[in-house]
Formats: sequence, structure tokens, C-alpha cells
Amino acid sequence: MSRLSPADPNSYSRPDQVMVLSLHLKWDVDFSRKVVSGTATLTVDHKQKDATHLILDTRDLTIKSVKDEETGQVLQYTLGEAHPNFGSQMKITLSSIVKKQFKVQIEYETSPKCSALQWLAPEQTAGKQHPYMFSQCQAIHCRSLVPCQDTPAVKITYTAEVNASPGLVVLMSALRDGEQKKGSSTTFRFRQPVPIPSYLIAIAVGALESRQVGPRSLVWSEKELVEKAAFEFSETETMLKTAESLCGDYVWGQYDLLILPPSFPYGGMENPCLTFVTPTLLAGDRSLTDVIAHEITHSWTGNLVTNSSWQDFWLNEGFTKFIERKIVECLHEEKNARHFSALGGWKELSECIRTRGEKDPLTCLVPDLTGVDPDDAFSTVPYEKGHTFLWYLETLVGGPSEFEPFLKAYLDKFKYQSITSEIFRSFLLEYFVDKKDVFDAVDWEAWWHTPGMPPIKPKFDEELAHVCKNLRKRWVEWDPAKKCPFHCDDLRNMTSNQVREWLAQLLEEEPLPVIKLEKMDELYNMSSRNNSEIKFRWLRLGLKAHWNNSVDEALKFVTEQGRMKFVRPIYRDFYEWKEMRQQAVAVYEANKDSMMHVAAYVVAKDLHINE
Repeated sequence: MSRLSPADPNSYSRPDQVMVLSLHLKWDVDFSRKVVSGTATLTVDHKQKDATHLILDTRDLTIKSVKDEETGQVLQYTLGEAHPNFGSQMKITLSSIVKKQFKVQIEYETSPKCSALQWLAPEQTAGKQHPYMFSQCQAIHCRSLVPCQDTPAVKITYTAEVNASPGLVVLMSALRDGEQKKGSSTTFRFRQPVPIPSYLIAIAVGALESRQVGPRSLVWSEKELVEKAAFEFSETETMLKTAESLCGDYVWGQYDLLILPPSFPYGGMENPCLTFVTPTLLAGDRSLTDVIAHEITHSWTGNLVTNSSWQDFWLNEGFTKFIERKIVECLHEEKNARHFSALGGWKELSECIRTRGEKDPLTCLVPDLTGVDPDDAFSTVPYEKGHTFLWYLETLVGGPSEFEPFLKAYLDKFKYQSITSEIFRSFLLEYFVDKKDVFDAVDWEAWWHTPGMPPIKPKFDEELAHVCKNLRKRWVEWDPAKKCPFHCDDLRNMTSNQVREWLAQLLEEEPLPVIKLEKMDELYNMSSRNNSEIKFRWLRLGLKAHWNNSVDEALKFVTEQGRMKFVRPIYRDFYEWKEMRQQAVAVYEANKDSMMHVAAYVVAKDLHINE
């Protein structure tokens, strides 16, 4: 059995022996077979003189040939036994004449079941005329798209040439470098000069159009959504400038947004130069664009300074959530908006840990992922527990005026690198050398390696939450046998985020009687609201109350879009409602093939299928 790396429990690769420095891809995209085929040319550095093999990660790839690109010498290789989570180790025997740097060219093709790719038929797209394909390589799915050292500890530059059929546009997580028609196809060229980890390699192919939304930003989508998207994300440049004021210069050149089909499983994915975005953000009033602030922040926290393994994922997501809330407060110019958002995050973290179990080792901020698929560990924990830890540290050192210069110094110190939690701690103590006594009192073990909620809850200002609490209290205490004390204007002066918080607070209560939900719907038109965050919480209230009127709409919601933040809790609610459990399982089984791999995988676990 092939051994996983001692440095990364989710990768076979040994970059300490031979490390990949750059990658050139020549791909043909075949929609009829649902495969990507071509070559990957890896420029590698011989780090240990006595190393005789280049070791890569693969999953479900058909390898056709391997050779030394310069000499043409055929290189022998073996593929290890396939592991269901980690794929197969590819072990390439190096030429007997070993140079410090050389190039290995691998000819191969992906499998139609490639876990990194989603293939959509024309009828599954907005335009209904052309097929669509897009990728999601985070966390360890890049190995199903290209043989690589699929660990965030390794950062590479890449270039690509991708052939696609007429009428289709190819985009990648890189700068566009021209296109050329060749017979019946078009070759699109790309270059990514900034080193990135493998999970940030991304591709999308479809009938795409763009609109300029800023001096360095285009928004891309199918033409049916492009104008709506351009309106929704028109403040992108303002967000970028605000992020730069906190984090330093933006090094990636272009910052584009691609609005993907509804099956995309995340709110956004921070692919460099081209953030992937769920269409569930298209509320029509820019009320859900905080997600873009999060993805922009990843340009520094995650993409520029990267966790060296998925055990340190909080270094990506905790930092990003922490800085995102600072950006949002600057943009909203709303007193205590950061505190209000943090309160909502604490509530989401509480529910996550309640759902997973407070002793679940994967709720540790720095979990042990030995033998664990990172997809199984994915949750709110690295985001919100990580954010809370940084908020705590900021408070300890004296507040934002003291901590924000540290953030900038941290990002500058470790840019283009992958680091561990211990490296972060060392730099923190070095930077705040005069505060040794303060950090000596931090219970690092409790914060990093103890499951459950954080050991300390920061003192969040709750001013913006008061109206939510008051309205929640009134609805909980109202006796439906008495006159209704509510009015259709109750929500008029509340922001959409406050409406979300009000619903989230109600979800923490015992299930409401159906008669109360019916009155809410009558007064507030809850069922007709387009904001997906509000709709999600409203549907969950109905399911928890076993309100039959919510069933069809909830099942429609989880099949019309595949965002895991929404889909997983709703399917779990159905599972808890025993009378509806089989119906939900049937809907999942009928629709799982149209879901992206990661979403179908985790929902099957939520529904206890195949257990």
C-alpha cells in the first residue's frame, strides 16, 4: 500500500525529494465523452540528490505515456493501489542522468467520473443551447484533473492551452493570454505567473459573456444572467480597494467573477483572477454581496499566504472571515456591522458543533486529518472558530489599531508561501515581543486542539441584534388564541441581515406552531422573498415545525441549486422529520447525478445512505 506524505496526511507526494515548480497544460475538452485529455508538462526541481522518483497524486486518470520532455526518453512509472479518498500514488522513475531541474511530460485523460469536474447538458444551463463544464479542485480533487503534487504545501506557476468547440468560451484561474481559431475549434491560452497551490487550478467552459464592472474586473456568465450579475457586483472595485488598505497591494492583476450554474456547491471559490460565484447571490438588491468581500480577501489570506496542509485550514478561512468583516463594516458605514455579523457567525458555529457533536475531533481548530478526507472535515469551524480566535487575539493586544499593522506585516512576511499554525504563532510572538506575558496566558491547546465551542466568547456589541431579539420574543410569546399584535410593517425598517438574524434566532427556539408561521407568511410575504439566505431560514422554520406547506418548496430549493450551506441543513431537517425522510432520500437519489461530487458525497452521509 502506498504511503501518504509525512508532512501532509492527504497527499502521497514528496516535494521534499523532488518538487514541482511549474506546469504547462495542453488540453482538449470533449463534452461527448465527458473527459479532458492532453498533456501536463511538469518542471521539477531535484531537491535531494539521491532521490530516484518523482511522486505525484492521481485519481481515476488514464496515463498514456510519460517522458523526459527534453530528451524524449520514456520514463517508467507505477500507479499504486487506489484509495477511495486519496486516489493513487504515481511513482515516476527518473532518468539516470539527473539534472537539478528538468521537465516531465505526461500524456493522459481524465475519467468521466472525475471528481473535480461537473459536466452539464445544454438543458441544464440557462441558455439551453450549449453544454457547460466547470471545476472545483478544493480540497484534494485536482489529482482527478491533472497528475500533480496535490498538497497546498507546494505552489506552482502554470500556463495552459485549451481547445474548445465553437460557441464556447474557456476561462481559467489565470490571466487570459489570447485565443486562436484552429479549424472547428478555438484554442484559449492562459498564464498564472504567481505561484499557487494545486487546489486553485480552475477551469470553466460554456457559452459565456462578460461585462466590465471595474478597471480590473469583468463579470462573466451566460448571457441570460450577465446584466443582472453586472448590477449585483458593481461595487467590486470598492471592495478591492478596501481590501488593499488592510492587506497590501493586490498582486494578481485581474479580478474577475464568474457566475456559475446553480449546482456549484459553494457561495464562492477564490480561484485566482477568476472567483467562482453561486447564482444564489443574485438577490437583485446587492444584499448578499458580502460573499464577494470574503472571496476578495482570499487573494491574500489563502491564495498568497496558504495553509501548508488541510489541518491548518483555519489559516485560510479564519483569517479571511476576520478580514472580510472589517471590509464589510468599512463599506456599510454601519456602526457595529462587524459585531453584528460576528454574532451571526457565532450562532452558525454553535449549530454546527451541536450538529456534529461537541466532542467530534473534527471540530478542533487544528484537527488531525490522518486518514480523513478533507471534505468530511469541511464545516463552519475553520471559518468561525478561526475568526473568533483572531478576534480574541486582537482584543488581547489592544484592538484593531494594534492588530491591523500585524496583519499587514504577516501577509507581507509570508506571501507566496505555505505555512503552519506554529509558524503563525512564532511570528505573532516575534511581532508582539513586548506582550509575552499576554500570550503566555493564552490556552493554545484549548483553542487549537480541543473540540467544541471556543473556550472564550468575545464581547460582541449586540445593538443591531436588539430589534431581532425583541421581534423573536414577541412571536415566541404570542398566544394565537388572542388578537394578533403584529403588523406588515414590522420588518420594514430592518435590513435583510437583520431579517436573517431574526429567523436564525427563531430557529434556536422550540419549533413554532404552524398557525404562527401561517400568520408570518400572511403579514410578511415570507414565501415570496428572493434573498436566498432569508428563504433558506424560512424553509427550515417550516420543516422544523412539520409544516406540510413547506415541503414542496424546500425540496424544490435543494434541487434547483446545490450550495452545500443550504442543501445540507435542509436535507438533515428532512431526515429528522421521519414521515418525510424517504421522500427526501428519493429526491436526492433522483437528483444526485446533477450535483457536484462533493455535495452529493456529503449529503449522502447526512441522509445516512449506504451506512
